[in-house]
Amino acid sequence: MLLTLCSRFQTIVPSGLGASARVANFRSGIVVIHAENGAVAAKLRQMSRRLSDEFKKVGVECSDIEIKVQPTQTFEHSITSTEKPISAAAATVLGETAQGMPGNSLLRAALENLLQRSARKAATQEK
Repeated sequence: MLLTLCSRFQTIVPSGLGASARVANFRSGIVVIHAENGAVAAKLRQMSRRLSDEFKKVGVECSDIEIKVQPTQTFEHSITSTEKPISAAAATVLGETAQGMPGNSLLRAALENLLQRSARKAATQEK
């Protein structure tokens, strides 16, 4: 039954929607469809009456269609930043900016810390 629903669903919906959604389950007359994102889910909700009618044409007693947002892609890699050296010109501008700030400023402390770490890293790379 689920296979019939899946194939019928793919023939009913436009190809863009078919690639971004899939029939996930069928229980007690309710067809459950998983959509990749909210936009796809919204479009499928607009089409739900038509989908239900089409499912009935192939002999599936469909009383309702439930659409859930369930992205299939999981990000297995972590997004990490790579340390890039600060150019001499950028270091000069950041240093001047930090000097122009009040002594108790958290931003000033953060800029000075950044410049110190950058200088230490550059010194160790030169060795």
